[in-house]
Amino acid sequence: MRFKTLLLFGAPGSGKGTQGTILGNIPGYVHVACGDVFRNLRVGSPLGKVFLDYSSRGSLVPDDFTVQLWRAHIDGLVSLQKLDPNYDTLILDGIPRNVAQARLMDDYIDVQRVYYLNCEDRQKVMTRLKRRALHENRLDDASDKVIEHRLYVYEAETAPVLGYYPEEKIRRIDTGRTPVEVLADILSDLRSLKLLTQDEEMS
Repeated sequence: MRFKTLLLFGAPGSGKGTQGTILGNIPGYVHVACGDVFRNLRVGSPLGKVFLDYSSRGSLVPDDFTVQLWRAHIDGLVSLQKLDPNYDTLILDGIPRNVAQARLMDDYIDVQRVYYLNCEDRQKVMTRLKRRALHENRLDDASDKVIEHRLYVYEAETAPVLGYYPEEKIRRIDTGRTPVEVLADILSDLRSLKLLTQDEEMS
């Protein structure tokens, strides 16, 4: 079975986590952030040991393992009845990170829409990332050098994913505005897709 899926796509600091968290609180929607999946991984588990082996060597986790880890997490949500594949819509944030992952995930997800969250104001993005790093007490991530590197990696590896999906499935949303304005655009589009009912909006 392929999961009905919405992808939140965009550079670091574009607001994916903010919108995903809000949308995930709507009944019938389940938000899964790939970063949280890795951070919550039990290091003693078989998958955790493989992840620790790569991360301890400073190596990138292979795409097939990343997708395997994601799928194990999704299966766990289903078994715990936190995700109903017959009813719920998945909201994915942070995956797929490259075209290879997008291809691997085709067997598992039926992408209804890709929300490309884009902020043209680079300074605003830098400020958001610094604020988030300080809020999460990750002071190393607050440096301009680290942030510039993250944005470079996004442009080199992740941005091409946008070209993998059909243009008619992509909605470009300006996130230089307030989170409420961004959310309003997404909700309006979900209504047009008939993925959001009036009852869900009011619950």
